[in-house]
This record gives sequence, C-alpha cells and structure tokens, in this order.
Amino acid sequence: MSPRPRLLYVSDLAYPARGRRYCDEDIHLTARLRESFDLALCHPLDAAALMDGFDAVVVRNSGPVIGYQKEYEAFRERARARGTRVYNPLHGRGDMAGKQYLLDLTAAGHPVIPTVDRPEDLHLLPEAPSYAVKPKAGADSIGLRFLPYEELDAVGYGEVLVQPRVDFRYEVSFYFVDDLFQYALYAPDPERRWVLEPYEPTADDLAFARRFIEWNTLDHGIQRVDACRAPGGELLLVELEDLNPYLSLDRVPEETRERFARAFVDSLRRFLEA
Repeated sequence: MSPRPRLLYVSDLAYPARGRRYCDEDIHLTARLRESFDLALCHPLDAAALMDGFDAVVVRNSGPVIGYQKEYEAFRERARARGTRVYNPLHGRGDMAGKQYLLDLTAAGHPVIPTVDRPEDLHLLPEAPSYAVKPKAGADSIGLRFLPYEELDAVGYGEVLVQPRVDFRYEVSFYFVDDLFQYALYAPDPERRWVLEPYEPTADDLAFARRFIEWNTLDHGIQRVDACRAPGGELLLVELEDLNPYLSLDRVPEETRERFARAFVDSLRRFLEA
C-alpha cells in the first residue's frame, strides 16, 4: 500500500477575528482531513521553512497577509521555485492577488461595486452620500474609511481603492469547493454583518456567483463570493475571496458541514492526483 499523502495545514489559530473563532473551524476540518491524509498544522510564518517535507500545503485561516506581507511573498516565491503544491493554487485572480480584480471587473462591465484607483476616474463613480476608501492590500476592513466626495482628492492614490458606499439591503456569501456550490449564508441586518443565517439562493443568484468562479479559472480550491443586494434588487460583487476564505461552518446545519468536509477531502485528492 502506498503511503498516505502528507499535508501541511496552515492556520493562525490565535488570530483575533471579530465576531468569530477561526480555530474552531480548523479543528473540525483537520479532524476530518486526518482520516484521509497524514497532516501537520503550522502558523503561516512557519510555512516556508516546513513545507519541503510535505506533498502539499493547504492554506486555510491564515489571517490577513497585510500583517506579514514580506513573509507571505517569500512563501509564494519558495513554493514556486520548488514546485510545491499549494491549495488554493497560487494563480488565483481574486483577493490572492490583491484588489486589482475589482478594477478589472469594473472596467469589463461585470456586476461589481464600481471601483476606481485614480483621481481622474472619480467621475466614473455614481453619486453617493459617502465613499469607501480601502487599501488595495487590505482585508477584514483593515484601513477602511468612509469619506465625502470633496475629500477624495488626497487619499493616497496608487495604494487605495475608492467605491461608492452602497445602501445595500443585506450581504450574502456563496461558498464553493472547486466549481461545486456548497451553501450560502447572509446577514439580514447590515449592522451585524457577522450574524449569518442560511440563505436559499435562486437560480439567478447562483448564476451571478458562478460567473466569478468561472472568471477566476481555479480548477481546485475553496472560494467565497461575497455580494450585496443593492437597493434596486440586483446583486453586486463585494469580494472574491480565493486565498483563505473563512467558511462560517458553525452557521450551517450539521448535514451541510459534513457535506462540505467530504467535498474538501475529495477536492484535495483530485488536486494531488492532477
């Protein structure tokens, strides 16, 4: 019998996430992965030094890389140089590569919150009471500010994005393993965005989410499509999380949680065999 694949599972178990506990999710998932793989768990700052002894590195709840950008880039460079398999694969076009995709999707006419990064493009944004200014490398609302239009000329262009502040009805997230939809969650109260409930998507909702999964061209991996329901009823993309999306598995029924774990294991098997 051939030896079981060895996985290095990367997570920051102590990351102080607002309104949720990363560690509970990773404890559950690693318990399931151990049934099929030999597995070790490490902090993201240790991944580059440890990964050579494993068949693949699985990046999960590793926290915002803005806090360790230099080390993260070193990890990516080492993995590419050595041909190390990383899950999610490192060629993702969403948050894994920064926020440029919001600009690209805006320019291509996709249903995304309009986004610009140059003062000369501010006129392209719809009129709004205030505007969101966020770092291109940000995550978890780090560095997010809301400003009136007259203050947008001096916000440090080149490093930030500007979007109109949308008076949305609610936020909704769609969770995928590879290209397979798993479940959706939404926050009925916009003021309590981490109080999530199961959401039953319509066919149009799923078509909306799938267009971004297809655009990203990742054959393997876990992705979360975050959207908001605009006042007119349409969905607009907020974020395409393809680096280390938190899954909020504590907010779904046990049956859904187990189905997701099985899909995760199956995806990793296909990834290792590809």
